[in-house]
Amino acid sequence: MKLLRLQKVKDGKYLKNYELTYLNKKGKEKVYEIVSRNDIPDKESIGKRVSGVSIVACCGDRMLLLREFRMGVNHDVYNLCAGMIEEGESIEECIQRELYEETGLQVKKIRQILKPSFAAVAFSDVKTQIAFVEVEGAFEDHTSENEMIEAKFYTKEEVRELLETEEFSSRAQIAAYFFAMEEA
Repeated sequence: MKLLRLQKVKDGKYLKNYELTYLNKKGKEKVYEIVSRNDIPDKESIGKRVSGVSIVACCGDRMLLLREFRMGVNHDVYNLCAGMIEEGESIEECIQRELYEETGLQVKKIRQILKPSFAAVAFSDVKTQIAFVEVEGAFEDHTSENEMIEAKFYTKEEVRELLETEEFSSRAQIAAYFFAMEEA
């Protein structure tokens, strides 16, 4: 597979649409569509920039999950606290800000930040990091009028039940599964 051309076809407020023209393995051109959160100036820049973070947060023996309305699927899903890195912000600052904005909680300790990974490789070059943190504090709503988020701590037993009955984002589902199945 060889990428021949990159062309921006739409410049939205949050997402940019691109057409990538490839030579397939039989030497024929194929046009592939992707979206990105970033401006991609040239084909060498695809997938290079980290745009956000997903936060796997625990308080003692309970896991933080958000039940939030997601417009893209038109209903509530269970999700991790997450967000976009702002210009000039470090990953640690982003973790603290997003956690506070979406839950009112504070970071007690950052356990680990994984290296960047792709969020949706089938249709996007969006690259994020996953952070594992311990949190403290009380829940407060600091979300915008365009967000409907309910933050709550769940025990392993409660998470196991949610995994059987509710819909999740894939990253939240994987994190919840490993949290719930981990031996106490």
